[in-house]
Amino acid sequence: MHLFSSETISSKNQPITHAILDKAEVFLDMKREDQIHKEVSGNKFRKLKYNLAEAKKLGYTTILTFGGAYSNHIAATAAAGKMTGMQTIGIIRGEELAEDLQKTVSENDTLRFASVYGMHLKFISREHYRNKTSSEFLDILKKEFGPSYILPEGGTNALAVKGCEEILTLQDVAYDVICCAVGTGGTIAGIINSTNISQSVLGFPALKGDFLSEDIKKYTTKENWKLIHDYHFGGYGKINKELIEFINTFGDQQDIALDPVYTGKMLFGIFDLVQKGFFSKNTRILAVHTGGLQGIAGMNKKLKKKKLPLITI
Repeated sequence: MHLFSSETISSKNQPITHAILDKAEVFLDMKREDQIHKEVSGNKFRKLKYNLAEAKKLGYTTILTFGGAYSNHIAATAAAGKMTGMQTIGIIRGEELAEDLQKTVSENDTLRFASVYGMHLKFISREHYRNKTSSEFLDILKKEFGPSYILPEGGTNALAVKGCEEILTLQDVAYDVICCAVGTGGTIAGIINSTNISQSVLGFPALKGDFLSEDIKKYTTKENWKLIHDYHFGGYGKINKELIEFINTFGDQQDIALDPVYTGKMLFGIFDLVQKGFFSKNTRILAVHTGGLQGIAGMNKKLKKKKLPLITI
């Protein structure tokens, strides 16, 4: 079966065993969305599935999108474009990265991956990048690159949410609580839409601030969800020794690699909440692994410069 066929792909649920869970009499499974595909894994596959179909339906041959230098979305879009015969263009935040492009690509695993998979990279200033949703700026890009199917930063739009609604399946109705890391809000919105009346959803934002609630409400009318803002570790891409040690220990014990930007923070939060008695006894929790493992190499280079422990996978 082709990865981007119309058929629905489901991922397995892996039980997590831990003394903390046993003591609290709480059950935790992880939905292994990271195993969907090596290069287009987790929520990125979900977000791209229907957008790629729509782009082809409308006759586009080029996908244009936005992201930072270590973006999971940029890497996944490049790989998906290659797999489906679409040209891809990545508008990358940080014009200084283009000063020595060869050096940048050689040192940045994400951008090198995207380049190898045929993505054309355009680096712009952070000031211009803030205009990424304005029609005037998008018109300038269309004049430069020709007709292109525009995907927003992080890939979230109505079609992305539709794809994320396929994360939960009939086997998941037995869970009481669904947990998900939150970036732009599209993934959790799709999950919320797929829950039944007896389930609740907890979101763990990777960014500081309360703006995400309004973004999520654009794509769902359900109210059975809540954002937990205590585990962003200082903001997007921020990490400390405690989180690194948790990710490495979890990986050793469960044989599951966690990315430090999203899923690692969510799992840290879940275990902390379990220890604090947040969940009642016999609660069945399903934590969604949204992928993002490609970013570990870049994070480790940052950690090495700061003389912090590295993330092992």
